[in-house]
Amino acid sequence: MENNNIVPVNNEAEDQFIIKDEIAVKVDNVSILFNLNKEGVDSFKEYMIKLLKRQLHYDEFWALTDVSFELKKGERLGIMGLNGAGKSTLLKTIAGVLKPSKGSVTVKGVIAPLLELGAGFDGQYTGKENIFLYGSVMGYSREFIASKYDEIVAFSELKKFIDVPLKNYSSGMKARLGFAIATAVEPEVLILDEVLSVGDAKFRAKSEKKVRSMFDKGVTVLFVSHSVQQVKSICNKAILLEHGKIIASGEVEEICAIYEERTDKKLETQMNDLIKEIDKSQKKIKKIKEKQAETGEEISAEVITKTEQKLEQLHGSVKEMEKE
Repeated sequence: MENNNIVPVNNEAEDQFIIKDEIAVKVDNVSILFNLNKEGVDSFKEYMIKLLKRQLHYDEFWALTDVSFELKKGERLGIMGLNGAGKSTLLKTIAGVLKPSKGSVTVKGVIAPLLELGAGFDGQYTGKENIFLYGSVMGYSREFIASKYDEIVAFSELKKFIDVPLKNYSSGMKARLGFAIATAVEPEVLILDEVLSVGDAKFRAKSEKKVRSMFDKGVTVLFVSHSVQQVKSICNKAILLEHGKIIASGEVEEICAIYEERTDKKLETQMNDLIKEIDKSQKKIKKIKEKQAETGEEISAEVITKTEQKLEQLHGSVKEMEKE
């Protein structure tokens, strides 16, 4: 019986085969527990004293609970959810930054985790020195980074600043350098956490083009973004996280529709709460001014100013939400 899942490779080694349905990433009932300290500890000494006296008290917080999915080679998964859903925690667990409290993660192939770009940089070192430092943090050999050095500098567009200490770089410059280093490798699994939003519009387009060029080589992608359009354009599958649990999984169009519906409802609730707060602040200012007019009593200008500032902030929040 013919096995349709195996196709021969046209090269000298005729007995080599590619398995189309090979699993690249397997997440099996993964849970992540964080212990949140109830009390402020200002020093390591204070921490050790409280620890020895058994005076440290924690709240347990499950950032992920029983998360499971599989990705075949070449599939591109969008991980969606509101802030605090556990998206970045999941990516860090797959990248090996965090160890699961329960369950297991299996990844086959070279990983390029584009998480917190520039997290391994040292501000006292120059851009050039940080290329080698960051490369070593990501597990690349010095020889490999040296062979990719000119390519990294050219892609980051930082040639004029490469010998300047990183403390003088803007956050956008640091992110560009981090992206250039992280994508110098040819990965089999690419992990992206909002990194296609860094830099100006020109660099964002350049970054997305670079990532897309890897798709032709069959790279497996895990992508976190709040941009539904980006997720649709890059991914073919998606999962939706809420409070650390997968509440929906499937084709990208289907999951994006569910995400947009839930986001719209949440924004509507937040908008209604803001409108109530605005109404409350306006009534407070009106009451203060009426009392002044009736009694002639001098009301602290600070009270009115603070209320008006709060009102201005609320109006600003409404405008931001309307943009979304």
